[in-house]
Amino acid sequence: MTLETILPPERTLFDVPGGSKKRVLEFFSTFIAQNTPSLDSQEVFSRLIGRERLGSTGIGHGVAIPHSRNPHCKAPIAGFLKLADAIDFDAVDGEPVDLVFVLLVPEAADDAHLALLGQAAAVMNDADTRHALRRADSQHALHECLVEAIRRQSSA
Repeated sequence: MTLETILPPERTLFDVPGGSKKRVLEFFSTFIAQNTPSLDSQEVFSRLIGRERLGSTGIGHGVAIPHSRNPHCKAPIAGFLKLADAIDFDAVDGEPVDLVFVLLVPEAADDAHLALLGQAAAVMNDADTRHALRRADSQHALHECLVEAIRRQSSA
């Protein structure tokens, strides 16, 4: 399973209002629950915030990869948000975050969870990819850029 198979264009969101880490995670939780009947927005939010309390998922260079397990998640789900304005995410390098890659996985998806997290980190650690994502000027361009980066990474 690759990120490409779980990140459809409609879950690549462009110009999302930021404000705060909490607001961005609430926004995503509401969005994903509206599009995935088995998920409850409050539970998704609670699990994402719970994971953040263990340590920020802000990996540096303006990127965060919030993730959590969810018993009502039937298969891994990915979402990508390019924020309109960078926000404080308590990232390891102290830099504000404007690129957010969210992963939700079934409760028991240990190996899949780690593999997908590793793929997301590898894609987002590439400076050229981050630069291209920030230059993308539409939802379509953003998704195309991400898919290209995922394919490059998986063939490396």
